[in-house]
Amino acid sequence: MSAVDALFAKLKKNGSKAFIPFITAGDPNLKATGEILSALVEHGCHLCEVGIPYSDPIADGPVIQASYTRVLEAGIRLEDIFGTLEKTVPSLEAPVITMSSHAIIHRRGAENYIEMAKKSGISGLIVPDLPVEESGNLQAICRDADMSLIQLITPNTPPDRADQIVAAASGFIYYVSIVGITGERQNLPEKILESVQALRKKTDLPICVGFGVSTPDHIRMLAPVADGIIVGSAIVRRFAATPTTEGGSGIDPETLSDVMTYIETLTEALAAC
Repeated sequence: MSAVDALFAKLKKNGSKAFIPFITAGDPNLKATGEILSALVEHGCHLCEVGIPYSDPIADGPVIQASYTRVLEAGIRLEDIFGTLEKTVPSLEAPVITMSSHAIIHRRGAENYIEMAKKSGISGLIVPDLPVEESGNLQAICRDADMSLIQLITPNTPPDRADQIVAAASGFIYYVSIVGITGERQNLPEKILESVQALRKKTDLPICVGFGVSTPDHIRMLAPVADGIIVGSAIVRRFAATPTTEGGSGIDPETLSDVMTYIETLTEALAAC
């Protein structure tokens, strides 16, 4: 049982839902990444998703793309990211997963990437551009490492393909709430509720909903059908171009406090559902 499996088993027993924030590794700097992760867990986040910057992300909107560009232009490498995570993640009372392009994993070698991730305390990964038909090798490596390989299902996924995806997934299913790219939305389609309920008939895995989620009203809408809620762009935007601490590293305390206040509005809404 991976740490992700253990978390959802505990939440289910307690009748609770998972709040899952997404941040970009290295934005605004590597020291800040560790500080942000620690603060997120301290403020009630159950699992954290860390984006590994890539030059050509297929599903990310302008906010996350811009954060990736900032990190890449700063010359931050994968080894630097995992080094920072290794100093932070093992002490956190919440699992951490990475979202990474398959190009990065392939370039490093799947076994090497998983070894680096495992050493850093990572409990699972999302590879949005890896077709399920080509994921068998990575599934096996993750299984041997007791690491979850989370799969995505979208509103456009045909039923037979959804069957194939849930059979290949571990940890949880990431249900993409909207067709298109990541980014904050004012409203989410009501059809999500029906779609998630239909998907639940196909799998016993937890189902977490992301893309476009950014407000307490979104949380209250999704909580009755979801096992977890993922919020990304709204968090990344709030950290964009923030001042660093004196000396050029770390995160500005006022900015961190403001973002954690926003996080609390979401975790409190979820806890009340």
